[in-house]
Amino acid sequence: MLATAVVTAVTTPAVLLTVTPAFADARPTAGQSAAAQAAEDKPTIEELEAAAAEAQKAYDAAVAAEKAAKEAFDFACSDEAPHAVAAKAAADEAAAAKTAKEAADQALADAETELAELPETATEEERAAAEKKVADAKAAADAAEATKAAADEKAKKAATDADNARVAAGQALTKAEKATAEALKAKEAADKALADAKAEEDEDEDEDDDNDGDDGGACVPENGLTTVAQGLPSKIVAGSTVDFSVRVTNGTDKTLDEVLPFVYFHATDKSGYNVIDEYFGLQWSTKNSPEWNDVADGEYAGSISPLKAGAHADVKLRLKVDAKAPAGEGMAFVAGDYVNDDGTCGGNFFTEYEFDLLAAGSKPGKVDDAKPGKTSKTRPAVVPQGGTTGTLANTGADSALPQLAAAAGAAIALGAGAVFVVRRRKASSGS
Repeated sequence: MLATAVVTAVTTPAVLLTVTPAFADARPTAGQSAAAQAAEDKPTIEELEAAAAEAQKAYDAAVAAEKAAKEAFDFACSDEAPHAVAAKAAADEAAAAKTAKEAADQALADAETELAELPETATEEERAAAEKKVADAKAAADAAEATKAAADEKAKKAATDADNARVAAGQALTKAEKATAEALKAKEAADKALADAKAEEDEDEDEDDDNDGDDGGACVPENGLTTVAQGLPSKIVAGSTVDFSVRVTNGTDKTLDEVLPFVYFHATDKSGYNVIDEYFGLQWSTKNSPEWNDVADGEYAGSISPLKAGAHADVKLRLKVDAKAPAGEGMAFVAGDYVNDDGTCGGNFFTEYEFDLLAAGSKPGKVDDAKPGKTSKTRPAVVPQGGTTGTLANTGADSALPQLAAAAGAAIALGAGAVFVVRRRKASSGS
């Protein structure tokens, strides 16, 4: 069930900034964390360079094949192609046969006229000669008819063969063009993967350099910062819009220059295996920014700047659920981070709010608010992993949500370095 927060928290050091509906398909071995498994499975720069080189070769080969197919197509459409030459010769032969038949028909007509116009005084020998002439002309006309029919059939077949040859060449060209397009996509994907990996490597090196000998910007756990959902119903009907809020309270003894609440909705259908996050849309609004703003996956739900010691502030939230969403179970993850102008940063742990997702048109009746679950700070001995869907396995309990809560707590308890996501480069950029 609902493994997004778990997978992201385990496999990246920036969990709250990068929670997305992406699921791990690998199964960690016994005694091995998902983070270690992900590190082992991650391709090296050298492997990505080799993959990019192979993709370039495949693309070059596809380009060459497309060029050859284009040349073959152009030749197939020319008058010099064998099928075109054969078709023209057959057409010329058919035309000659037609002319010959017309001449034979005219000769027969002339012979028949001559026979009909013989005078009564014609001798038997003259009449016999005229009748023979008609018979010979008739035989010649019949032969010409047969020759013309054969020539026409030959010309028709040759024309069909020529058309088929051109179509085949066109199909081969289309196939080659598609292959080139696919090879280009693969090449671009391989190049991007390599570029991203190099950029990540450079960023990690820069971060290491920035952090050497300077602990002033380290992110730390901050239990004094609390984020509580208010007015979030425990039952939500597909096709409805739910307005609620998150109250952020600074229980520390210092002003926090910028506080960033984080809210993420995750759900599955009743099977417990099919993730249906795409049906949720979340927006935020604050006193200083009253317009509604979309919350993209992995992004913060607004910003509060500053939040004085002992003060609190509310962020209005609006959840829209698509009417096509199937019934199921869901959970809202609520947390908060802060960034100070001096580069210090931190945040609190996830709090989970369970809710039932009802099918469109349902009448839930009186609905209580969703209750906050416990925030885990220690890792359970076993975190069950799912199958090819990447979701947590259903262990037979009445609901998979308790397992989700435990696993999410386990993920965020891997250490403050894996939980708190506000990096010093974010603070220095002012974003």
